[in-house]
Amino acid sequence: MRTLRDETERFMLRYKFGMDEVITKLSILREEFGQTHAYNPIEHISSRLKSLDSVIEKLERKGIDPTFDSIRETITDIAGVRVTCSFVSDVYRVAELLTAQGDIRVLKKKDYIAAPKENGYQSLHLIVEVPVFLSTGTHLVPVEVQVRTIAMDFWASLEHKIYYKYDGQVPSALVDDLTDAAHTASELDARMERLHRELHGERPSSRRPIAI
Repeated sequence: MRTLRDETERFMLRYKFGMDEVITKLSILREEFGQTHAYNPIEHISSRLKSLDSVIEKLERKGIDPTFDSIRETITDIAGVRVTCSFVSDVYRVAELLTAQGDIRVLKKKDYIAAPKENGYQSLHLIVEVPVFLSTGTHLVPVEVQVRTIAMDFWASLEHKIYYKYDGQVPSALVDDLTDAAHTASELDARMERLHRELHGERPSSRRPIAI
């Protein structure tokens, strides 16, 4: 049992270290912009690491045996990093700067800004693979990175709280209000970005998905 516990802890540590690698890369970008540029596109960076119980529950829902191999092959969101930006253009810019780094490999991209979910949810989701260098060798670790605006993050946080309160069974009227609020948040993002560009004398640009 002690051997199994130690092996499990070492396995989960890889994901923590992978998450730390991504946070470091983003923090460096954030500090560089703060020191050498007139404007910083990164407002806030947060992270979370799934518990082993949550990982096992997810495997059980998928009908997969909970082994280290199945976790490694199936679950890509054990380590998660969230980046909050002021404007939509910042979201794509930060994603481009992160994924352009030589030791980062993009495994998957879901652009819910260019194509929002039916409920209005918007965010840019990336699964990136980063190398973690340990005494046992190099381990390639997947990390989920979500990049969104402040308005998107506020909406997503509220939606999560509402669905948690109602245990997923949210009244239809409240769902409609949430969807309408998502559209309002999107309009606010567009208006604030337009004002930002006018303030800095920049020409308007469309929302451009990142090419990766």
